[in-house]
Amino acid sequence: MIELGPGPSFLEYLNRDRPDLLPGAQAPAQTPAGAAGQVPHGTTIVALSYADGIVMAGDRRATMGNVIASRRIEKVFETDRFSVVGIAGAAGVAIDIAKLFRVELEHYEKIEGTRLSLDGKANRLASMIRANLPMALQGMSVVPLFAGFDTFSGTGRIFSFDITGGLYEEVEHHSVGSGSPYARGALKKLWEPGLGATAAVKVAVEALYDAADDDSATGGPDAVRKLWPVVYTVDATGAHRVEEAILGSMAREVIDERTNDGKEA
Repeated sequence: MIELGPGPSFLEYLNRDRPDLLPGAQAPAQTPAGAAGQVPHGTTIVALSYADGIVMAGDRRATMGNVIASRRIEKVFETDRFSVVGIAGAAGVAIDIAKLFRVELEHYEKIEGTRLSLDGKANRLASMIRANLPMALQGMSVVPLFAGFDTFSGTGRIFSFDITGGLYEEVEHHSVGSGSPYARGALKKLWEPGLGATAAVKVAVEALYDAADDDSATGGPDAVRKLWPVVYTVDATGAHRVEEAILGSMAREVIDERTNDGKEA
């Protein structure tokens, strides 16, 4: 009998041979009432397009009910050279899904000798979110935001999801998480076609600042602890994490602008 190799999908391999290693596999069949509120949740992620690609940013706060569970969580991850994913929802499950998604893309590239298309990557992530639906129905939902540079069309693209794995391509900008209504309002006011990379990063920082101003679960720039959002740009040269020094300077500039505006009012 000829044994088949693992195939191009690492996720399919785990489903077949080691389902116990999948995110959420060790969770109880029925989550006790109220338990979901005692699980750290990540909150606001924003993404927007600019002239050469996309920017994605996430705040650093995780909450557990009305308690700040972490001020230093990272919610935006590079998944391969030309894509990034931001996670909102049950933090532990979401981070596991993000890590598994990165391995899935690496495995496919090694087996097939080529990268998945950006649409293919989005579809793979959608199937992983769909597999988490039983946990989502118990309050452990994961709602990612995926974006990258499409090397075929030469443009940056943004994809959102719902808890059932529904996949939607967004135009211009989008946000997910508890602070997303406020972040989207800021993006609508600040985004414009043809933004440069630096201007787009500042728009992302301002959108998170506005979200934090109205949503207690979103952490704003913390100049005392020197905590700034995690921000990536993705363009034809690949995914690049924006340096802390640059983000600190931008965040202080936004704070100063808002402070001065307040004094003038």
